[in-house]
Amino acid sequence: MIRNVLAAAVVVVLGGAVVAAELKSGPQVGAKVPGAFHPYNVNGEDAGKTACLYCKAGDSPAVMVFARTGDDAMTHKLLKALDAETVKNAKAEMYTFGIFQGDKAALEPQLKDAAKKADLKAVTLAIEDKEDPIPAKYNLSPEADVTVILYTDRVVKANYSFAKGKLSDKDISAIVQDVSKIVGK
Repeated sequence: MIRNVLAAAVVVVLGGAVVAAELKSGPQVGAKVPGAFHPYNVNGEDAGKTACLYCKAGDSPAVMVFARTGDDAMTHKLLKALDAETVKNAKAEMYTFGIFQGDKAALEPQLKDAAKKADLKAVTLAIEDKEDPIPAKYNLSPEADVTVILYTDRVVKANYSFAKGKLSDKDISAIVQDVSKIVGK
């Protein structure tokens, strides 16, 4: 009987791990990116204004990062790594942007500081205020703290979703490696 209880516990724990690994957020591979929205840009050419980053990317290779908080060190590490890839792939006209969800008044100084500390050269950071959330058509999971969508020609080529605290260095390496799916080898 104890063996059966332990086996059931292992199944429940492993089942939970499978569910966590299968967290889906945002448009999935092969789907069209849902379209325009106008977040407040913290840096870049439209700093201090709302602008459609999806529109700016057009059909170019793009990485779109949605994050629920502006103070997560791993998210900032991801954006710094993607900034280096974006600079490296400038000839492919790669475009990368991070959209943070929350209170604009609280997030703006955090993100300005993060962009400066990371010395971001090509990644645009933006805020979608809690009063004007990211459009439902993007189908972002409330369980996903970070959602990363790599696309080109407005079609998703890779999608990564992470619960709070689950983004790791290994994940960042995998995402950076998948940039080749949108810019070619």
